[in-house]
Amino acid sequence: MSVFNVELKKVVDDSYEIEVGFELEHKLIEDIQNGLVGKLHKFAVITDSIVKDLYGSRIHNLLLEAGYQADLFVFEAGETSKTRKTKEEIEDAMLAKGYRRDCCIIAVGGGVVTDLAGFVAGTYGRGIPFINYATTLLAAADASVGGKTAVDTPLATNLIGLFNQPEKVYLDIATWKTLPRRQVASGMAETIKHAMLADREFFRYLDAHMEEIMAIEKEACEHIAQVNCKVKYQVVMKDERESGLREILNLGHTVGRAIETVSDYRLLHGEAVSIGLVAEANLALKLGYITEEERDAVAALLQKAELPTAIPDYIDREALVKKLYTDKKVRDGKLRFVIQKGIGDIVEFEPGVFATPIEESVAREIIMQM
Repeated sequence: MSVFNVELKKVVDDSYEIEVGFELEHKLIEDIQNGLVGKLHKFAVITDSIVKDLYGSRIHNLLLEAGYQADLFVFEAGETSKTRKTKEEIEDAMLAKGYRRDCCIIAVGGGVVTDLAGFVAGTYGRGIPFINYATTLLAAADASVGGKTAVDTPLATNLIGLFNQPEKVYLDIATWKTLPRRQVASGMAETIKHAMLADREFFRYLDAHMEEIMAIEKEACEHIAQVNCKVKYQVVMKDERESGLREILNLGHTVGRAIETVSDYRLLHGEAVSIGLVAEANLALKLGYITEEERDAVAALLQKAELPTAIPDYIDREALVKKLYTDKKVRDGKLRFVIQKGIGDIVEFEPGVFATPIEESVAREIIMQM
């Protein structure tokens, strides 16, 4: 018997820029012309049925005008499209158009688009470069930064995917003006989450400037975009692969993702996360990590952002409890929760451990009270 040792030690630089601004379409083209993705001249623009007419077609046309080869790949808007089937359809369409490894994907849209397109890029041709052009507050706050890409299945949310970093992210705040107010509110849930877990001063800022943010005023929106990026960077830089610290970004998501699924996506992602944040604040109160005043402040800020803070009557509570077990933090069949510590901090249960097992009976009690 013999052993052949395959040494594959390597250092990979996955650094990238996040550009925050207004009407960044021409800057995207300029960056490509200046070598953002090397000498690639073939671009697959992936977007959804709503964003296509707002921004997708425009970016597609700008690429063609600049002399690049480009095609538009469009899927039906909504979380229900974030599936393996949609991924397969996009891949088949790209293959039919002659796309091979000499191409780049440009994801134009919100979190569903960036999640799906990033996953396609990670597996297509065993990996091709991609760029995120985020058009929603939710994507700016969460989905387009950090490299997590995935699809949903009937049994679990975001458990089929990979970590894949983009070449660059564009956060075009001008696009927020075309969002329905409900979508703006939905995006605020992830922003408030960042304040809850990492920045008490930011929490106060959001409370004082919510009116300007909801009205998409330039200064306030640029500020929240920059702080969102800073919070995510500080976490992702230390734990890119979610082996410990990065779990804190799941605050509110254990309950939130379950509610989103059990509601059959009647609730937007941010709306479900908002309810999850309140549920997990109630859990933190029960465990003695926050005060009633802090729990009430969390609920009040979410309400100020026009977000729901109670579980809708149409949600089956027992089905919701069962759905908690599809959360990716579950270990050995036990529920695990990230717990906030006051406002602006997270409990570290032991060095590098930021989630703790919670008995189903405790989780059920919290849910039944909401």
